[in-house]
Amino acid sequence: MSDIEIRRAAEADLPDIVAMLADDPLGATRESPDDLTPYRAAYEVLASDPHQHLIVAVRDGRTIGTLQLTVIPGLSRRGATRSIIEGVRVHADERGSGLGTQLIEWAVDRSRDLGCHLVQLTSDATRIDAHRFYERLGFEASHLGFKRQL
Repeated sequence: MSDIEIRRAAEADLPDIVAMLADDPLGATRESPDDLTPYRAAYEVLASDPHQHLIVAVRDGRTIGTLQLTVIPGLSRRGATRSIIEGVRVHADERGSGLGTQLIEWAVDRSRDLGCHLVQLTSDATRIDAHRFYERLGFEASHLGFKRQL
């Protein structure tokens, strides 16, 4: 997979990123690729925050994967910094190619480079295949997560 470039996302990548976010049963109900206005506003916030790393995987000029890595300083665990991996998506044509593994390994390596002591992520309870994928990469289902819509 050496022909893949992993880099910070640019605003021009937003249509491809949003299309990948919308391309599954959960994303189809909560994303809106036809109106990029809220995504552009969110991108501006992310791009200006040094603790946010919105990245894309590109091959031959085509965006084929994405994730967001957030670095959070903290007091717990003796002042440990942690990172959170969110919004992992691989283009439908690339699923099963090893790109997901490459993206997660990039995020773990980048977290280590940024001084993080812990990498965490959440996955919707219905994404059983994703859970197996993350466990194969060394993640443990150690917590029960909660969300509250506002």
